[in-house]
Parts: sequence; structure tokens; C-alpha cells
Amino acid sequence: MHEVDMTRALLLAMEGWRQSHKPQVPLVDTVHLQVGAFTCVEPDQLVFTWQAAIQNSWLEGAELAIEPVALLGRCLCCSATYTPEPERGYRSPCCEHPMEEIVQGRELRIRSVDYQLPQPDTATAFLPLSAPRP
Repeated sequence: MHEVDMTRALLLAMEGWRQSHKPQVPLVDTVHLQVGAFTCVEPDQLVFTWQAAIQNSWLEGAELAIEPVALLGRCLCCSATYTPEPERGYRSPCCEHPMEEIVQGRELRIRSVDYQLPQPDTATAFLPLSAPRP
């Protein structure tokens, strides 16, 4: 399952991001992910593996919001940018040249993370340095 490997990579990236916030642990609400149409990743399966992988972790309860990115090619013969169609063999619609350059559609990246940093406990944050004088 391709999505399991993608989820592992996503969790590693999130762990690195968490380390940058030490000593606090961010409270993550949503991870916004861009997924290209040419990545062969099934969004529903990716959400399923994400939900299973974050159980009992610091990310438990965080949602994965997927933004699809359409496939876009460029014809090297006529320089046209087009949306390749599998039915046409991904060929350029203007000159029938095979697609040789992908402009977009291979993305699998974190666009943003909705989160909060926990607030310090004010009751314990200001303890007296010495005992009060009688």
C-alpha cells in the first residue's frame, strides 16, 4: 500500500516540525496536504492510514485535509501547457507530441499546519524564590 509509506514520510516530517517547537508540544488541529494527481496516492486511503497511525500519539485527533493538485504538462515541441488526458496517452492536444514535462501534479507536501502552542500553567509558573518574611 503506497499510502502507508506516504503516511510514514508525513509522520517523520511532522516529528521534525515538532522538534523545532521544543520544549512545547504543539496541539495540532489540521495538517493541510497538497496531493498531486500523478502521485498515485488515493486521498481516502491516505486519510485512513493517517487516522490509524496517529492513535495514541501527540497528533491524535488531528485531521488531514487534502488539497488535490491537477496534472499539468508542457509540450516541448510547441511550448503549450495543457491538462494531459490518459485517454489520449497524455499527448499534447495541439500537436500530439508525447508529454515529456510535468509542470505540476507530482506534489505531496505539507502546505500548512493549524495548531496552537499550550499556554504555560500560571499557577505554577510564578513560584516564590524564597519564603515570605514573618
